[in-house]
Amino acid sequence: MGHLTKKRMIVAALLLLAACESRPEIFPTPPPSASSSPFPSTPTLASPTPPTLPQLPPPTKGDRSATCVDGWMTPRPDSPLEVKPLRVLRRTVRLPGEPVIVEMRYFTGPESPPSEKGYIMTIERWYLKLYTEADLRFQGRFLIESREYGDGVAAVAPYDTEGYRSPDWSGFQWNEADLTPRPYAGLPGEWSGIRYDFVKGGAGLHLPGLPAEVTGCLEGA
Repeated sequence: MGHLTKKRMIVAALLLLAACESRPEIFPTPPPSASSSPFPSTPTLASPTPPTLPQLPPPTKGDRSATCVDGWMTPRPDSPLEVKPLRVLRRTVRLPGEPVIVEMRYFTGPESPPSEKGYIMTIERWYLKLYTEADLRFQGRFLIESREYGDGVAAVAPYDTEGYRSPDWSGFQWNEADLTPRPYAGLPGEWSGIRYDFVKGGAGLHLPGLPAEVTGCLEGA
């Protein structure tokens, strides 16, 4: 199977997180065994304590580099670039109240792996770090992706992690046999599907979630 075919399968799985209509099974791969999983197995929610906030305001832009090809920026409050990722997040997971945004970054870059197809050569991505005051157990970090044919939550990580590291970031591969959302240790909200390491790939998917050209956009986040 070619790398482009594999990538289309991954893209479909991400978008299925946010869609509501019924879908055929795309990934028949069974979940990894508990012994091989890098994640905690106990479904313990984050403790209901105030999240740690940065002592100084986070930066609002990052320069271009080999690992952040277009640089990154913080969208203006109430601008379309700020509103869109929050709308996608609400469509995917239940937020218990209005989110308090600790940090947001917007950046663009290629598909993973890079593709010569024009409609996926440039992907819009957002990094979100937030919590809700109504339920302090809901605190986390999110990666949102937008393509010409749809948007979705690509990955989620515990609030108290940093940067882009394995196994902090979890993706959820849609599986027809696992449609009931459930809590996971350290992650906000409830998620359905097969959990896998988004940074390295997993559950039969051995492609990194982000290409090397944009991993640096999360440096210091």
